[in-house]
Amino acid sequence: MPRLRLDDRPDAVARALRARGVERAWIAWDGESRSARASLPELDGAAGALARRERDYRRHEAIFLAPAATSDALFGAFVHSCARGQAQGGLRHLAYASFGCFLRDGLRLSLGMARKCALAGLWWGGGKGVIARAPDAPEPGRDERRALYREYARFVTGLRGCYVTAEDAGTTPLDMAEVARHTRFATCIPPEVGGSGNPSAMTALGVVEAIEAALDATGDATGDAPLRGRAIAMQGAGQVGAAMLERLFEKDVARVVVAETSAERCCALRDFFAGRPLEVRCVPPGDEAILAEPCDVLVPNALGGVLHAKTIPQVRARIVCGAANNPLEDDVADAEALHARGIVWVPDFVANRMGIVACCDEQAGSLPRDPAVLAHLDRGNADSIYRTVRRILERAARADVSPVHAAHALADERILEPHPIHGDRARRIVASLLAERGPR
Repeated sequence: MPRLRLDDRPDAVARALRARGVERAWIAWDGESRSARASLPELDGAAGALARRERDYRRHEAIFLAPAATSDALFGAFVHSCARGQAQGGLRHLAYASFGCFLRDGLRLSLGMARKCALAGLWWGGGKGVIARAPDAPEPGRDERRALYREYARFVTGLRGCYVTAEDAGTTPLDMAEVARHTRFATCIPPEVGGSGNPSAMTALGVVEAIEAALDATGDATGDAPLRGRAIAMQGAGQVGAAMLERLFEKDVARVVVAETSAERCCALRDFFAGRPLEVRCVPPGDEAILAEPCDVLVPNALGGVLHAKTIPQVRARIVCGAANNPLEDDVADAEALHARGIVWVPDFVANRMGIVACCDEQAGSLPRDPAVLAHLDRGNADSIYRTVRRILERAARADVSPVHAAHALADERILEPHPIHGDRARRIVASLLAERGPR
């Protein structure tokens, strides 16, 4: 098998692993040598290159890889940390230009999940699942899609519970139902099979809470209705964005401008919110003009990496707070750039926590209007979204640092706290997988 490089296409990596007879490979942090090591010599170069990218690779406990059996898709399960318990994070299904893009996305998303769970007080570690298609691969048909998710479920089962998967971008409730048929290590599954279902509505409520907390913390609020009369610019209005729009109009915002790439979605939004102060702009993929829209609050709800050195100087909002994961290309440098311009950045892993919160206790049964879920929207709760955002922004203001510094400091302390019941069980599972011999 040839040496695998970060600029290889993900389908080429999948074919190389399958030709070698590899069912599962890994890259993991070695505490003794203080470097990344790999299960195959062909992955050594990629492991070394990742370890040198401190922005993305933060001593993740393991990256597990596998080729799909019936297509050229590449599977990944990224485990940042599992001191607090099993690594949890949704399953993203997207086309990636390269193996490196696939790896970096999974690394950043799993770190974000670790911080999100820690700040939310959940006993989960940070993880992420990814199914990578080639950049020119068509969307799989129905039967091919079912087979793909069935295979991914078996991949998750093989990880013996160190990673628990869920719904994310590119994965639907029907896909999760298929996953749940073939592994018990899944959550956010449909209600008809005993799960909590799609968490989009709860995520939307949490982001609106975070926006109100930011308005209050910055002194921009007037009275007890901080969103009344505000102008909002929203990038992306899928299921979470649409639910946010309903909540924002309930809060009496003055105007919302939405940029959306799906023409069908744009028509549906215009019809559903007819008569409301909503402007919907149908834009081509990659169009970032909405980021420069004059507004009180910019709400990034699309995929990650949209705020960077080229786009941040164009931002004309006082506050940036949305549902997207990792909207900053560089979570430190770009947060500093926003801070230098006097723009308040609410870290995404604080604002969008309700997705994981809504399904974190799913395996213990379900309750209508679950108190454990609603507590995160209760401002009397010290760990609620509102109180957490206020605490982070006030701490950042006192120290004159970006909110990311304050949020990272709080989260990274909590990430290391051991699970109160299971201790280091999940870490032991990871270690046992890394110790397995022979081609997998």
